[in-house]
Amino acid sequence: MTEPGASPEDPWVKVEYAYSDNSLDPDDEDSDYHQESYKESYKDRRRRAHTQAEQKRRDAIKRGYDDLQTIVPTCQQQDFSIGSQKLSKAIVLQKTIDYIQFLHKEKKKQEEEVTTLRKDVTALKIMKVNYEQIVKAHQDNPHEGEDQVSDQVKFNVFQGIMDSLFQSFNASISVASFQELSACVFSWIEEHCKPQTLREIVIGVLHQLKNQLY
Repeated sequence: MTEPGASPEDPWVKVEYAYSDNSLDPDDEDSDYHQESYKESYKDRRRRAHTQAEQKRRDAIKRGYDDLQTIVPTCQQQDFSIGSQKLSKAIVLQKTIDYIQFLHKEKKKQEEEVTTLRKDVTALKIMKVNYEQIVKAHQDNPHEGEDQVSDQVKFNVFQGIMDSLFQSFNASISVASFQELSACVFSWIEEHCKPQTLREIVIGVLHQLKNQLY
């Protein structure tokens, strides 16, 4: 509203009109400026946070590779194919995989050795028990075995049985032909290898050797 007598062309009236227009309110311009500043500040904070997180991730990966090079022995050995250059991540990973596979094979080999040793220990325990029983039996019967015969006497018994059988075999077998030989062998077995016949032969041989020994 203008004062009486004031002309619309009056410059003070124009200023009043300008300030009465909401679109040109200085407070609104300040508000827009602060909003834009806040948006930019929020984006900057997010960008910095993302950058820091990414840097932490990269640092963690680098520490992991450094630890692998320290732990894995093959990563510490000099590779003449690459000279003094730093090992790449791919080479570090491959050497780590190879070393883990080597450890798995060694573990399996050691487990097999442990199984074999356990079997050996079990066998030794059985042998120990058997020897202890033999020693105890000998202590309980110290005179047992004094009448034991020698291996020579055992052989003489076997030889006497075979000699007796061969005498009857030689007297009964014909060698005129292979067919006749075969028939005679079966006939000899049926006649001279009966349990009762063999028993009589063994008794006769044992009686003869007993007379020789005593």
